[in-house]
Amino acid sequence: MIRVLIVDDLPTVRRGLRMQLMLESDIEVVGEAASGEEALALVQQLQPDVVLMDVKMPGMDGITATRGVQAIRPLSTIVLLSLYDDARLKAEAQAAGAAAFVGKHEGIDILLTAIRQPSWPGHQ
Repeated sequence: MIRVLIVDDLPTVRRGLRMQLMLESDIEVVGEAASGEEALALVQQLQPDVVLMDVKMPGMDGITATRGVQAIRPLSTIVLLSLYDDARLKAEAQAAGAAAFVGKHEGIDILLTAIRQPSWPGHQ
């Protein structure tokens, strides 16, 4: 089972992602966070396999939070989500330690592929 933490400042986005991921038999949503700061606390507590993280959030943005997650739980794979598909953001995401960068406009299949990538421990 792939344990996922969803991080997005918009409740409707978190709810939509949770509903879609709940349809997958190999994925369990273990928590939700509305900010980068909240994500760091929950990563330590919940120890998810994958963190789905929005790039643009008030306060601590997703790239800064990615660096924080990497520092406290390097075993978690981070998939950054963004409305903006720009090369600079993708480069920053990769430099921060994100395993994947998925546009929010892309289909669920692309997101599921990123979640299921074999970069996290315990992946079959």
